Formats: sequence, C-alpha cells, structure tokens
Amino acid sequence: MKAVQHGLILVLLGVLLVVSARAADPAPNFVLQSQDGKTVELRKLAGKAVVVNFWATWCGPCRAEIPGMMKVYEKYRAKGLEIVGISLDRGGWDEVKPYLAKNKISYPIVVAGQELADAYGGIQGIPTTFFIDKKGNIVSKQVGALSEEAFEKAVKGIL
Repeated sequence: MKAVQHGLILVLLGVLLVVSARAADPAPNFVLQSQDGKTVELRKLAGKAVVVNFWATWCGPCRAEIPGMMKVYEKYRAKGLEIVGISLDRGGWDEVKPYLAKNKISYPIVVAGQELADAYGGIQGIPTTFFIDKKGNIVSKQVGALSEEAFEKAVKGIL
C-alpha cells in the first residue's frame, strides 16, 4: 500500500513539474511593423516584462480592456513593462489604422495573421493575453478580457 501511495505521489509530482515546465515555455519571436512604422521584435525586448495581447478592432471585450491596459502600461513602463497589441483583424492595417486614428493607444500595435497565432499555440478566442517574464518565457496566459485590477496583478507577477 505504501509503495502505491509513494508511486502516486511521484506521478503527481511529475505532472506538477510538466505543468510548471509548460508554463515557462519560451515565447515565440516575431518581427512586425507597428502603427508608426517601427519594427517590433519580441526578442529585442529581452530584459523587459512583456505582455502580448491578441485582439481585434471588432471585438467588444478587447476594446473594453484597452483603457485599463494603457493605465497599467503608463504606471509600470518605467519599471520595465512593455505591451504589444497584436491585431488579428483579417483586413489588416486597412481595418486597424482607422480604429487607431479614433482611439489613441499608448503601446505598440502590430498586425499579424494565423501563422503567429498558431505559433502561440492557437488562439481560441480573443482577447488572449500572454505574460512573458524578463527571460522571454511565457509565465501565464489569459483568455478573455481582464479588468484593470486583474491585469495589474498579472503584470506585477512578471516585473
């Protein structure tokens, strides 16, 4: 009986280690142009806490969480926080630029397609937000909109 319990404990520990290892997977790199024509490369943000937020202009929950994300960005930017908003709008910049003209977003916005979404494990719904530590590892993933408070708490966890 003790051997069975001991074996079960080792199996559970193994599962916990696998889950922990998965949570610290390196974030896939990308090189994309931002709304102001600058190149945004994830790898070059090494040493910063990075939030990668997949969103779209037509997504109500995505639009609703942006003001809170901007507040947190302004609060923690000097402490090493970077946010990259990755639009998955199928119309690309033709859809995104008019939205950005009306809604000033203080962090870089880039446009990507299915290939990048797949690199991040497939995006099942938006918004989907990845929290990446200063070593470039994905620490956590959130599917669905975050309140400003929940977003700030997650950011503090990677700073």
